[in-house]
Amino acid sequence: MFYHEEGISMLRSQLIAKLVETHSHLPRPVVEAALNAILNAITTGLAHGHRVELRKFGNFTSKVQEARMASDPRTGEAVSVERKRILRFRAGGHILDRLNHPTTPG
Repeated sequence: MFYHEEGISMLRSQLIAKLVETHSHLPRPVVEAALNAILNAITTGLAHGHRVELRKFGNFTSKVQEARMASDPRTGEAVSVERKRILRFRAGGHILDRLNHPTTPG
């Protein structure tokens, strides 16, 4: 299981520790290199404008948000917001099923 007991967030180091714990036959450097490769592949794909799909997990896409005028919530003053890329994640069916029908308490 790769959930964080406190339920708040999981640090990268905690994820690696959980992976090493559940795959004790693999040395920590191998697990860390594999996680780095996965995260780098996702990041690189998104940076090149590609959709990244991890079956049973979800889809990552990036969308361009064009430059626009917005207002500062504190002052109400008009401000210019530059063009930027926005990350989108859509959970896959397997995750949604686990969220709606958890197998463990919490």
